[in-house]
Amino acid sequence: MNTAPRSSLFEAQETEPAPMPQSFDAHGVEPIPESSRDSSPRDQWWIWVGANVAPINWVLGALGINLGLTLVETLIVISLGNIVGCGVFGLFNMMGHRTGVNQMVLGRAAFGRRGAIIPGVMQGLLTMGWVGVNTWVVLDLAVALLGKVGIHGGEGLKYVVAAVVMAAQLGLAVFGFYAIRTFERWTVPATVLVMAVMTVLSLTQADLQWTSGTASGTDRVTAVTQLVTAIGIGWGISWVPYSADYSRFVPSRCSGRSVFWATALGMYVPTVWLAALGACLASTGQGGDPSELVIGAFGVMALPVLLLIMHGPVATNILNLYSCSLAALSVGVRAARWKVTLAAGAVATVVLLVFMQSHSFAESFDHWMTSILVWISPWAAVMLTEFFVLRRGRIDVKQLYSDRGPAWRWRALVALAAGIAAAWSWQYGLVPLMQAPLPGTCTTRTSPGCRAQWSQEDSTTSSPARSSGPPAASAPPPQPIDDRAAVAQPP
Repeated sequence: MNTAPRSSLFEAQETEPAPMPQSFDAHGVEPIPESSRDSSPRDQWWIWVGANVAPINWVLGALGINLGLTLVETLIVISLGNIVGCGVFGLFNMMGHRTGVNQMVLGRAAFGRRGAIIPGVMQGLLTMGWVGVNTWVVLDLAVALLGKVGIHGGEGLKYVVAAVVMAAQLGLAVFGFYAIRTFERWTVPATVLVMAVMTVLSLTQADLQWTSGTASGTDRVTAVTQLVTAIGIGWGISWVPYSADYSRFVPSRCSGRSVFWATALGMYVPTVWLAALGACLASTGQGGDPSELVIGAFGVMALPVLLLIMHGPVATNILNLYSCSLAALSVGVRAARWKVTLAAGAVATVVLLVFMQSHSFAESFDHWMTSILVWISPWAAVMLTEFFVLRRGRIDVKQLYSDRGPAWRWRALVALAAGIAAAWSWQYGLVPLMQAPLPGTCTTRTSPGCRAQWSQEDSTTSSPARSSGPPAASAPPPQPIDDRAAVAQPP
């Protein structure tokens, strides 16, 4: 790692000419040559800020309030938990910067050529799912805000909005990293400005309830663990399979320290900011639904909020689509990256349509969330140990692409399997397969997490199907928590 002193976090050494800017990204999963590494730590900062200035963070910030925590407790969990999660995320970005290699190919060092196919397939499938989820989240918000400016169209308008968003994010992802970098660099500052105005308006008008909470004893502990998983430590960790896909474009003349801080803070600042804002608004009794939060708190700001809040899914999903194509190439798909991206976009569109037709957002969303954190956390632990402890940050890049390297590294695969089994054994989940099998876990309806689980099971036997509109905000316990507030992403 380059340890030369720097006068600024984002400053790079001028020891060699900077690479020429490029437009279309023709790279696949081969190491990025120095001539094509024209990104900077500042670019990385904007990429990850853009990915996290999104409505989903709003929703997840309200989760702590809906689980019965006080506003103070929610803010503490969000702030402290993300220090750990975003720190881990920063370390993973250093891997891509040091090697010029994308994240799933780097997994070959730990799991072997064939062993790395397992997390690669998981990453590819989940990223397509997240495209559908992230787009779905903003549809009701967009339709509600369009209604405030006199544009109505019911379900048809929702499909039009979905088509426009999908077309925009797919087009950027097809062009690849350079288009993504440019899009985030020029659009995110405007989004941040509007979010700052929204924050000031909401906090000066809202009647915050700092110490009002309903959870106590073991219920409070359960609520804290759920919030830590959703928008605390778990949030930053859920992004680590993406990290090196973008930091590999930062030239080696930039210090590893600057890459770490740019990416870690680029994840931390918007995540904590928006989650805290969502928690503050939810504490006033407005609930966690993004449509209600925006319309109720911002009124005349509806139109600029509409234009810029739609930036959220695009800025996030271009990363999902791009990383999905790299994951597919990493496991052996033989096609041009842009063609794989188009195919991933088609699958993601189908996923979106499924979510739009589903009766419960939480039922679909939590299915992805429980899956993603179960495998990512132990996978991340294995990768960190392999790269920073066993190999001390040094990897033979050529061996990652060589057929002579080990096909399976059983030590890492066994550790991954053990970690997944441990996580599965203890977690709370709405999906029956993912519910904790150990004695004493979620056997009653008392805790907020188990209340959500039991209410989900009850809903499968209830008669009328729900409307396709957004679920209403939850009432205080002992009512089940709001379905939409029970969600958690990465992405």
